[in-house]
Amino acid sequence: MAGYLFVMNQDPAQRDAHLDKMLGLYRDINDFLGHQNPAGPYLFEDYGLAEAVFTPMFKRFWFLDYYEGFKLPEGQDYDRVRAWRDACIAHPATKQVTEEEIVKLYYDYALGAGNGALPDGRSVSSFALEPPWQSRPMPPREKYAGTATDKELGLVA
Repeated sequence: MAGYLFVMNQDPAQRDAHLDKMLGLYRDINDFLGHQNPAGPYLFEDYGLAEAVFTPMFKRFWFLDYYEGFKLPEGQDYDRVRAWRDACIAHPATKQVTEEEIVKLYYDYALGAGNGALPDGRSVSSFALEPPWQSRPMPPREKYAGTATDKELGLVA
């Protein structure tokens, strides 16, 4: 939930609080992984249930990288969880979703409009099936500066 609240945040003054929450969660996972399987890359020997559960979230959190400039800091507090996240994302079974797709589809979330809701001034959701996301331009990174129009997002002709 912390990742969704972070991307949906519309108050720049609250950004650091959301960042701290995300980093705390990653540190907790890092500690758990370090205790369970310090050598990694997975929780156990192979890609399993934990990875199947977390990988979709890791991929969705690409929206944090794009819209919030989120990066795990370097250092031992994050090294193990970074290795796990990277191994999960790189697993061949997870290649059906791309960073470009997540960034384009979740643009409305970055504007505080989740679950198909429309941001003010827009008439088409970024989750619309047509036109296909592959034909749309990348949305603007600066989420706090206002809303791109349906036309700017390639949602209407």
